[in-house]
Amino acid sequence: MLAQVAMRYDIGTRQNRLLAALPTAEHLRVCEGMELVRLPVGEVLYESGEPIRHAYFPTTAIASLHYVVESGASTEIAGVGNEGMVGVSLFLGGQTTPNSAVVQTAGNAYRLDRHALQQEFARCGPTRALLLRYTQALITQVSQIVVCNRHHSLDQQLCRWLLATLDRVPSGQFIVTQQLIASILGVRREGITEAAGQLQQAGLIQYRRGHISVVDRRGLETRVCECYAVVKKEVLRLLS
Repeated sequence: MLAQVAMRYDIGTRQNRLLAALPTAEHLRVCEGMELVRLPVGEVLYESGEPIRHAYFPTTAIASLHYVVESGASTEIAGVGNEGMVGVSLFLGGQTTPNSAVVQTAGNAYRLDRHALQQEFARCGPTRALLLRYTQALITQVSQIVVCNRHHSLDQQLCRWLLATLDRVPSGQFIVTQQLIASILGVRREGITEAAGQLQQAGLIQYRRGHISVVDRRGLETRVCECYAVVKKEVLRLLS
């Protein structure tokens, strides 16, 4: 019976690339305390300044880490899908963070209590080393998004976001509104309408009624700025 439970968790949790990179013994120990949860669009995983109670390891869901300014406007500082986890503050020594985490794409994730994560981190073994490498990859993503938003066109930013989402949702089908994309990129909705229209006219995507389908991934890759490749290369390097 225990072997069956271990096998079930091993198969399910390995859909998360961060967990899959753990050695078998550490993987089974960490996953023993996890529970599989369904995350609907818009669910808040943690609020700005509030204590973080759980770490989340997405398998099919995508979370958006974003910052809201006093005016109410917000922008994404990082996205987290099946390559990582939500809640790095839990093992970095802080129990809160000024940003929030909200579910961008509905799906599943494995949830782990903060105390269990902190105990595993305190072992100073392979899990700790891997989590620190993932944190470096996350910092790279945050830094690159700042550069991208400052120096690259909205067309390129949208291509970057589409490709990053496609890596996390291989089906190529996204249920997302233009308003949500505008909020993620920190721009006006009219700008997203124009940029998405140009990509659709070029035959790269199809967009209608909150559904986006990527038709030509290679075309998006030729149009995107270097930021997408920088982040993807760093994630692959650090989590291999």
